[in-house]
Amino acid sequence: MALTDLGKNGGAPAGVLAKLMKVDPSFITLHSKALEKLGFIRRKPGIRDARVVQLSLTDKARKRLANIAAQQQEVDQIVFGELGNEELTRLSSRLAALRKRLESARLKAELESGAVSARGWGRR
Repeated sequence: MALTDLGKNGGAPAGVLAKLMKVDPSFITLHSKALEKLGFIRRKPGIRDARVVQLSLTDKARKRLANIAAQQQEVDQIVFGELGNEELTRLSSRLAALRKRLESARLKAELESGAVSARGWGRR
């Protein structure tokens, strides 16, 4: 989702991407500089405020993302090709329920082992 924001209307401010990705802005700064060196992202000062860094995808990044999307479609077809929409929906729902049960079991095991107190803080 955040990548698609970089591809629209001249990109997006780094701070907005940090919020979308739920990461610290320093994470965006560090990685956007690395991606800029690789030629995947453009970093420009904001039009209204030069302190704001506007990030946008390069043509190289768009081509790479299109290639990844095509590869993902091939993998999806191999893995899920014989399942219809209804079966995929049911599978997705069951996996989500299983994930919740696994998380509950993990928390219960941690509480019973004394690794976590009832308030969620580690014991020392």
